[in-house]
Parts: sequence; C-alpha cells; structure tokens
Amino acid sequence: MTNKAINASQCYTDDWQRTEPDYVIHLPEWPGGADEYSDHIHVFYTPGGDLMCIWTTGTFESAPDNRTVYSRSTDGGHSWAPAKCMAEPPAKNMTTTAGFPLVSRSGRIYCMYAATPGAHEGSLWCGPLHVLYSDDDGITWVDSGVEIPFRRTRYDHPDPKVPPDCIIWQQPVRDAEGRMIVGLTRWASKMVYPRPLGGNRWHTDSQCELMRFDNIDDGPDPKDIKITWLPDEEGTIRVNCGIEPDASKGYSLAEEPAIVCLPDGRLWMNMRTVTGSIWYTVSDDHGHSWRPSEPLLYRDGGREVRHVKSPEPIYRLEDGRYLLFYSNRDGHDQGDTGPWDMAARRPIWIAVGAFRPDAYQPIWFSEPKLLMDTQRVKTGMIQLDWLAMYASLTERDGRRIFWYADRKTFVVGKDMPDELLADMLPPE
Repeated sequence: MTNKAINASQCYTDDWQRTEPDYVIHLPEWPGGADEYSDHIHVFYTPGGDLMCIWTTGTFESAPDNRTVYSRSTDGGHSWAPAKCMAEPPAKNMTTTAGFPLVSRSGRIYCMYAATPGAHEGSLWCGPLHVLYSDDDGITWVDSGVEIPFRRTRYDHPDPKVPPDCIIWQQPVRDAEGRMIVGLTRWASKMVYPRPLGGNRWHTDSQCELMRFDNIDDGPDPKDIKITWLPDEEGTIRVNCGIEPDASKGYSLAEEPAIVCLPDGRLWMNMRTVTGSIWYTVSDDHGHSWRPSEPLLYRDGGREVRHVKSPEPIYRLEDGRYLLFYSNRDGHDQGDTGPWDMAARRPIWIAVGAFRPDAYQPIWFSEPKLLMDTQRVKTGMIQLDWLAMYASLTERDGRRIFWYADRKTFVVGKDMPDELLADMLPPE
C-alpha cells in the first residue's frame, strides 16, 4: 500500500483531495492535533538521490508548539516516512520554525531554522538562525549549537537584545558564480516605524534583503560559515504601500522575495505587496545593488500581473523556462475586500516565463492557466480556505513536481508535466 493510501485511511477528512494532488507527504490524523498546521514546504534531493522534505508544523500558525520536522522518500516521492522532529522548542514561548535546507557540494546538508529568543518584538518567527547539519545524507542530524544572527539595520529595534524580525521562506538558489543565495523579509521595529493609527489593514513596514553563503560548498563547521548580507545599502528593496494614511513616511510592504538566476548572470527577484500586483527588481552585480522595484508585467508594455498578499514562487526549469505561481486577481472580487484580505489567497494560477535578453523586463510571461482552487472550503480546527504557496519544486529525470501545503494543513505534491505547459507560450 502506498503512503498516499495509508495517510488517506488515517486522515480525519478526505478533503485533502480537493486540489487533486498526485503525492502525499503528510496528512493530520485529527483536527486540532499537534501536527494539523503545516507550512514552509522544502522538498529537495539529497546527495544520495533520495527526496527529503523539511517543514514547520504545530497546532496552528505561531502556536507555542511550532517546530521543524522532516520526512524522507526513497522511491521518488511515492511514499514517505513518518515525520521526525529536527528541533523541539527549548522552552515555553520559544519555537523552532521556518527551517530550510542547504545542500553543500561537499555532501554535508545543513538546516537553518529560526530559534525564537526570550526577548522579541511580537513575532514568534523572529530570532537568529540555529544551525543543524547531517553527514549521512540527512538520516541523522547534529545540533551544532551555533546561531547566526541577522545583520542589524536602522530598521531594527534600538535595543540590541531584541533581534531583527526576519524570515526566510524559500530555498536558496545558486547565483552566476555558483554561490548559494536566499531572500529574506525584514519587518521594521515598531519603535522605528510605528503602525499608523487608523491605517488600512495595519501593515507593518517591510522590505526584502538577501544572504549569500560564500563557503557552504566546502562543508565548513557551522561556526565558520561565511555570509555576505545584501544589498550593500540597506533599505533599497521596498514598495510603497499606497494605502497608509501618511505616505510621506515611506511605509513599505515588500515581502517574501522569490529569486532566480538569469542566463546572463543577473539576479531576478519578485515579491508580494498589497498593491494588487506582483512587483519585481533585477540586479546586475550579484545582488549588491538592485534597480528600483516596479510592477511585474506580462511583457514590456503589457498589463500588470495581478496578485494578492501571498507568496508567488518562481522557479527556473531545467529547459530554461520559468514557472510562476500566483492568484491572478487583485482581491477586489469574489467577496474579498482587497489584496490584503487573507481570504483572497486563492485560487492558484501558473504562467510560463521566457528570458528576453534585450527587453527591459528580462522575463516575459505566457497567459495564465488555472492550476487549483479550494472553492473556499475550510478544513480542520484552523478553518483555513486559502492556498498560500510556501512551496517548492523538484525536477529530475523528466519529472517535475510542485510541493505545497493545501490550506496550511495537507502536505502534498502535484505533477507539472510537459503536457500541462506545452501550450503556455510567452510572447516573442
């Protein structure tokens, strides 16, 4: 019997089939259990060729029992071992969340997760990155005891004991020089940018940044990992909210950057906003500086790519195309109040992108195609109906699989075959 069938028999509901997944990593056994919530789905190939998934679980998002877990598949994703905890919360009101992998060319695998400290400013997702590593293909993990603090900026709390409020949501990619690089969101301290009274939806000032792992392929001891923080000038990847009462203060909402490397060596970043559109920027110096962010278009001079406040992952495929996942709406329809409305985070559409070296916007996109929807059906105790794509994509031997958490509850995967994308032609 496959893992999909076993999990289906143990799960409290059959609604995990609503998005028509082809693979199942994890289904909770009952609503309100300690593993009902699932988020930040990182599926990747180990150096030995197995598939591994690292994700965050708990009773609900930001619950005190949130923790990083992992599972393994030895048959290409058709069956998965029961989840094991990588790092239990060390004390009350301390979580071990948002773990993500780095697969070193040395064969060592690292996992970094947010180790929430005792002193923090509201978010259980903040804190330094705690480092685990594995030298046996991810079967066992060593707690290094090493913590990597985020760089401090003028946007952070003035008390150095209060850590920056940052989060990493997508796996690292490699830049043109083969170095691992990953995007992060930084939320400004309320001591620096107080939330405006009477503002529309109470947004916290935010911006996008990156960290580059300069020597990770050497397999260093975690205490010797060398990191370059980017961009060089802090506060340069921002998007004006446009909905707060005092725009003169420059409030920004630019979050959850998704990064790919372009064939000419430039880096591309798109990010979520509350403008009703995806925004993007490009760097031609490996991330040290970025041109001003602007709305993403389907092509130069084309219409904006509409999207609500939710992740919009983009991946570079082995054949050179790009695959973008997004909502294809601005949230002012279907009974939602706008792009900031969390209930607007559905459905999910895809568009295929192609590199256009002579264009101003270097990736042009096809017309969208509907991939999946929840039809607003809620599930479990947490009663979510959205599709927030804190997701990942694997591709090997002609198999392309998109891995995601349906309603932050069911950890599943969907085939993305050539036939699905064949008629999605970006403009010339």
